[in-house]
Amino acid sequence: MGFKKTVFQVHKILGLVTGAIVFVVALTGCCWAFHDEIESLYDDYKYVTPQDKAFITPTEAKTIALSIFPNNTVHGTIFKQPNEAVEVIFYDGEPEFYQSVFLNPYSGEVIQADDHLSGFFAFILKGHMRLWFPKNIGENIVGVSILIFLLIIISGFILWWPKKRKNLKQRVTFDWKKTTRWKRKNFDLHTVVGFYIAIFAFVIAFTGSVISYNWLKYVVYMSTGGDKVPAFIIPENVSNSSSDTYAVKPIDFLIEKLRKESPESVSYELHYPESDTTSIYIEVANSKGLYYNSDYRFFDQNTLEEIETPAIYGKYKDAKVPDKILRMNYDIHVGAIGGIVGKIIAFLVSLTIASLPVTGGLLWYGRNYKK
Repeated sequence: MGFKKTVFQVHKILGLVTGAIVFVVALTGCCWAFHDEIESLYDDYKYVTPQDKAFITPTEAKTIALSIFPNNTVHGTIFKQPNEAVEVIFYDGEPEFYQSVFLNPYSGEVIQADDHLSGFFAFILKGHMRLWFPKNIGENIVGVSILIFLLIIISGFILWWPKKRKNLKQRVTFDWKKTTRWKRKNFDLHTVVGFYIAIFAFVIAFTGSVISYNWLKYVVYMSTGGDKVPAFIIPENVSNSSSDTYAVKPIDFLIEKLRKESPESVSYELHYPESDTTSIYIEVANSKGLYYNSDYRFFDQNTLEEIETPAIYGKYKDAKVPDKILRMNYDIHVGAIGGIVGKIIAFLVSLTIASLPVTGGLLWYGRNYKK
């Protein structure tokens, strides 16, 4: 069997095995592309009238939110702009619980609670990440299938490459006539379209695999010359005292301190210490809709002394090129790295990827059931 015939068999078998999964993942990814923009059309409750008074403290926000969900775990609290509500996020793994309580930042009044596990986009995200299966099962199926899809893209490009240069035009254009049969049109839809989106599809699939697999994240980071830890590490406190000795907890001064240091920042997501020995972690968002250039900062919960982390997730100004590449991974995956244009590209590429299993399946069907 010749090389291309072997590649064809591999391409066909892998495509048939993973086609339905790739179709669902790509289609749901396409639907997810503009979820921020769509949700912003009906999120008026997240905005308040600015007042000339101080925000409620992190401790007060946590206490008020726990009165709504007393049996669940507070993941963190997001303090935004003067005209935006404070968002207290709850998350538990087993059983899965993911909700936000929005508070008036000046009075502490409860505005609304949102369930992130229900609604259209929650349904879409579950399909994209785990095919609506239980988390452990679905995520493994999706992860393996997308790795296989990378091989499908590579094998598809090998099959696309013409033996003779004169045939190149035929592989990059739709030369359809009135007499062109549907099988030929379907073949062109699969090969020509596949060629034009191959690089974009590979990038989206590869960045998705990096999100799924820590070992791949490590390989990418080390291969680009990284010298830190490619993980998220919350350092321990450096002091031995206890915040319980203070009349007002030091954590309640932290948001105001950061506002003065970086008033241009979009939001400040504070994560409460998990124990008496762990530091306070705050994610300072410097751009709306982007994550890669956020500052991840850590403070001793007793003295508010800033602590450096050995991981890549620290201050963005201290990030080296390998750190930035890995930190950009999610924003590249969803197209946010390119603003609205990037999201449009991600939308169109995802939609086109969803068509490839369909046209590929029709190619297989046409070869095996000629009548």
